[in-house]
Amino acid sequence: MKARFLALPLLLTQLFFSCQQPTESATLTTEDKESTESLSDEELLTEVQRNTFQYFWDGAEPTSGLARERIHLDGDYPENDQNVITTGASGFGVMAVLVGIERGFITREEGFQRLQQMVNYLEKADRFHGAWPHWMQGETGKVKPFGQKDNGGDLVETAFLVQGLLTVRQYFANGNEQEKAFAAQIDKLWREVEWDWYRNGNQNVLYWHWSPEYAWEMNFPVSGYNECLVMYVLAAASPTHTIPAEVYHEGWARSGGIKANAEQYGHLIELDHNGNKGSVGPLFWAHYSYLGLDPRSLKDRYADYWRHNVSHTLIHRDYCVDNPKSFKGYGEDAWGLTSSYSPGGYAGHSPQHDLGVISPTAALSSYPYAPEESMKVIRHLYEDLGDKVWGKYGFFDAYSEQENWYPQRYLGIDQGPIVVMIENGRSGMLWDLFMSAPEVQAGLKKLGFESPQIKE
Repeated sequence: MKARFLALPLLLTQLFFSCQQPTESATLTTEDKESTESLSDEELLTEVQRNTFQYFWDGAEPTSGLARERIHLDGDYPENDQNVITTGASGFGVMAVLVGIERGFITREEGFQRLQQMVNYLEKADRFHGAWPHWMQGETGKVKPFGQKDNGGDLVETAFLVQGLLTVRQYFANGNEQEKAFAAQIDKLWREVEWDWYRNGNQNVLYWHWSPEYAWEMNFPVSGYNECLVMYVLAAASPTHTIPAEVYHEGWARSGGIKANAEQYGHLIELDHNGNKGSVGPLFWAHYSYLGLDPRSLKDRYADYWRHNVSHTLIHRDYCVDNPKSFKGYGEDAWGLTSSYSPGGYAGHSPQHDLGVISPTAALSSYPYAPEESMKVIRHLYEDLGDKVWGKYGFFDAYSEQENWYPQRYLGIDQGPIVVMIENGRSGMLWDLFMSAPEVQAGLKKLGFESPQIKE
């Protein structure tokens, strides 16, 4: 979609810069490799989560504690970009902090203090009818335009942030008095998001953007299927600015037009991926809405979302094994295409747009859907490619063996799902927390969803 898949002008000007290849690092020594090969799967998963978590801990923007848009270990940033906060990745980051607490990377008190810093900042940051912008200047909380007309509220990025905040609220809701007060603080922010405003005059669809200067000129009504499902769920769930069910069924589901009945590599495709019947989009579509929204046995009149996400994942895996373009390095232990950096700049990778680039977040964040297949990728990256693809904050954003291209760069929106989705695959913790929110359950019921997480 807008930020991760479509080639918007801003991406051409601010994201699509050439990635200079750093000096190639040495891979693991024989002694190191023997040591890493002794790690059990559980130990290796924890190691990946621990290092990737540090993007949102040591790597956080200092004033806010929130997630930076990007961290480049080679130091080559776009102009004035080092402290830019990204709203969606910050939602992923607050969930990663909960993983850090539960996995013992930090203490509960340390995590609480950091999360309190974030929420205090978000209270004062720019909002537009309750919605935060896509980017903010870290030092001030003021909007940093994502494009000339994209200088106001971004409802999709806000939904990713609120998904994380509600998960945090549920985590602390029954804690001590200080934690209960913090949960109430989050609740106030959630209630202030005017989801219904973003219907743009009570249309039966939600719009991605609104600007105080350009109003609705971005003109981006959001229909599915893509990464935005959780936005509609949260809009229906809002206790203060809710939407009728028709907005979901007519806008998101296009009055049934979202349904598909196709196959690739023997896997059923139940949903029409942005008008591309019979094909699938980048793998982040199976991640962003499902960091909190539990896809296990989640169904509505359009799809079985667990089955759909498993199929989406396995199509990517089977495509890379098939490797019709004969790119070097693809196989059972190196698969997964999603929007990420590439040698020519940021690009939306998928089986329909394959540039020979593997993005580690694609397979790693798919761990719940295909744990054995994902684990093969983790071991290959960690043990075989080693320091070529592994650094201070976990696996780098993307690489290409075909192009001998190994940039030492990270994107927050790609790092967050690794920590969170691996945890969901291991314990289901974030799924259980988000789905325990009574408003979420009410919103899902309103839209006609079924889930074992929904209490009668």
